[in-house]
Amino acid sequence: MVIHKALSADHDVTITETSRRGHATRLAQSAARESFDLVVVLGGDGTFNEAANGLAGTDTALGVLPGGSTNVFARILGLPDDSVDAAGVLLDALAANNIERVGLGSVEGRYFLFHCGVGFDAAVVEQVERRGPWKRWAGHPLFMYAAAETWLRRFDRKTPPLRVLGADGAELTTGFFTVVMNANPYTYLGNRSFELVAGLDLHDPLAAITLEKLDLRTLGPVAAAALAHKPLEGRRNLDIRTDIRSLVIEADPPIPYQVDGDHLGASKRLRFAWTPNHLALLMPLNAKG
Repeated sequence: MVIHKALSADHDVTITETSRRGHATRLAQSAARESFDLVVVLGGDGTFNEAANGLAGTDTALGVLPGGSTNVFARILGLPDDSVDAAGVLLDALAANNIERVGLGSVEGRYFLFHCGVGFDAAVVEQVERRGPWKRWAGHPLFMYAAAETWLRRFDRKTPPLRVLGADGAELTTGFFTVVMNANPYTYLGNRSFELVAGLDLHDPLAAITLEKLDLRTLGPVAAAALAHKPLEGRRNLDIRTDIRSLVIEADPPIPYQVDGDHLGASKRLRFAWTPNHLALLMPLNAKG
């Protein structure tokens, strides 16, 4: 394996493959207990998330190599899409010992690297995961199909299902879809980033963006502005909060949520928190995060 040869040229490397959901978390926890300096993960955003949950709060650093369908987190860091090229970038960062401690968001104790989506987008992710074998190969067309199907058949667009509450319990807004972000952008469409809170990076507290109405007159302009990297503040039916250290989202009936692109089920109450300097991360020397 080219990547193994490159990494092991100057470092002692042990290779382990994941075999089931949650396995990466347990492997990362084991590496931290054994005082490994670095865990490099070749995979997609879900595997990165699992490894981060195993390494959070430890001194063992996480390095990521893109191997999934979208690779949002790797691209946030400025890594090339090609895993071999990305390995070269990480080796340069390792030679420079470019390891930084970054903040993590969490929802109900599950950490997230870049975002947690609650409501409509999580319902879309659920539909995509039901077509699991197609996710890697169909990519963005599958997400677009799932979004259209969810919009038309699987999501109530009349009654706002969620309430966003501040740290003091006061209601901030109601809506159909909230993204709690640990880093920008929200995702990528092809080579274009979908910017919701420009400048938000892994050292900042969380931001929460809530779509208060789920209609084309609201969604269309917001999506167009996000793709064009235009400011979203002040747009109609859109609530934006920054510098968030804790947050609660309530819903009745239970509302779906996803973490870093993995659907985690549905809940009536979700508690969010931000923990600074909680993950050691191997940063590319050109890192944008």
